[in-house]
Amino acid sequence: MQALGLSATAEAVYLTLVERGPRTLAELTDRPAPPAGPPADDLTDAVDELSDIGLVSRRNGRLTAQPPRAVLEAVAERRARQARIAYESATTLSQFWLDHTAGSSYVEVVDTSGRPKAVQLRVHNEAVEQVRALSIGPVGGGDRVLEVGPGTLDALDRGIAYRVVYSANILQDPKALELARDCVAHGEQARVFPDVALNVLVCDDRFAVVSVTAPDRSGHHSIIVQPSGLLDGVIGVFESYWRIAVPLPPAGETAGSEATPEGRQLLSYLSAGLTDESIARELGVSERTVARRIARLQEMLGAKTRFQLGVQANRHGWL
Repeated sequence: MQALGLSATAEAVYLTLVERGPRTLAELTDRPAPPAGPPADDLTDAVDELSDIGLVSRRNGRLTAQPPRAVLEAVAERRARQARIAYESATTLSQFWLDHTAGSSYVEVVDTSGRPKAVQLRVHNEAVEQVRALSIGPVGGGDRVLEVGPGTLDALDRGIAYRVVYSANILQDPKALELARDCVAHGEQARVFPDVALNVLVCDDRFAVVSVTAPDRSGHHSIIVQPSGLLDGVIGVFESYWRIAVPLPPAGETAGSEATPEGRQLLSYLSAGLTDESIARELGVSERTVARRIARLQEMLGAKTRFQLGVQANRHGWL
């Protein structure tokens, strides 16, 4: 019921009236004091909420719960009608906007200085299958409170697939790293890359939000990109980052961890073009051991091929 906008107290009142039958407000109020029960004022407001949509009737001072199906179907129909009107209005006003301003029909610039997270919340709420994201990580400083973007965990919990590439600076920020790992615990796939240049959120293949901060930090704007060649390009940029990024390391391990001396030696032999047999002979181990160590290095650096392993190892200063 809270999903309909009703308070938790209103939901509790309705369930009480269904389970125990009609009650007066005084009988509802005559309950244990907080925190065991809600204050009397909250109960009055809750009854008003239920009465306004028809879930509770008042007669002779008694409150009676009403059957929910017809009432909630009416609420659903009313909200569906409002949603249709909103979409129709969006189309009409968007066309009016384009007729009177210069700009592309597939790009909308939104000033989000006042509510920087509102447009991002739309992505998490409207996603049906997946969200892809680039995150530059924490910026600024001071006493700013870091938190998971609103709507992210809810979307993860309802089964939306998330792939996120974070800028590697989160590895030096314990709180940011903790939040990223919390998302991973909810099912997010996360990778890191040294220099992520911008914040991007892609909602399925339907639209993307690109967020930038003014150089003087005085304002915040977002660009909404609708289906177009530009949206395809934004998605392509994400996929390029994803292919070369390193998996977010689990707790206790960092993506920039130093390779062991044996690992560095193995990498140097690989970069020199030695075969597994030659490397095994040089290291005094079996070819199977060499293959296992290479696979472990690939896992650590998120490399699918030996060529990628060499690129990633060089980028981390291991060669």
